[in-house]
Amino acid sequence: MRTLYVVTHPEATHHVEGVVGGWYDSPLTPAGFRDADSIARELRSRVPSGTEVELYSSDLRRTRQTADAVAAMFHVKPHLDPRLREKSYGEAGGRPQEWLDRSFVPPPAVGERMDHDEGVPGAETKGAWAQRLYEATDAILASPCEHQIVVTHGGSITFVVASWLRIPLASADYVSFRAPSGSITVLREDDYFHNRQLTSLGETGHLSPGA
Repeated sequence: MRTLYVVTHPEATHHVEGVVGGWYDSPLTPAGFRDADSIARELRSRVPSGTEVELYSSDLRRTRQTADAVAAMFHVKPHLDPRLREKSYGEAGGRPQEWLDRSFVPPPAVGERMDHDEGVPGAETKGAWAQRLYEATDAILASPCEHQIVVTHGGSITFVVASWLRIPLASADYVSFRAPSGSITVLREDDYFHNRQLTSLGETGHLSPGA
């Protein structure tokens, strides 16, 4: 049984400052660091002792700091992969959220959605964003390790899950599996049928009250 635990980083400074995240390299807040420790403890309680664990993370500070808490608990070194980053919002990164809201052009209900221009200079298209997450997930799954932990972002988790479920990239234009900050999503593949399950999405019961 292969199990992937997909973690979305907890509270970062861009959350409380009301600015756009994306590739803006915000660190965790004090509450975020506490929740990172809670995530690590919860994962330790789920993974059998003595089993091999691989840890993968986006290379942005907020995910690295989350991965560091997990790494300390499991005594492993995280593999940092920039392909696991959040979507790039180009010039909007680090600016007030209101700036992005005024500039953003939402995708059409029908028609071309993957290469849609959102009206923000330098922003990634959904297609480019999804492509790198699919590639990152494929690289993770190339390893035979049965227990893997992936630390990513609340938007990017959509394409980790979609790739896991073998949803074709061309069919991911309407897919959304968003999960709360600091959450744990569990993905499992059985050894007999090799069916892949989305066992749980966005669990937050391990977080402290008020998180």
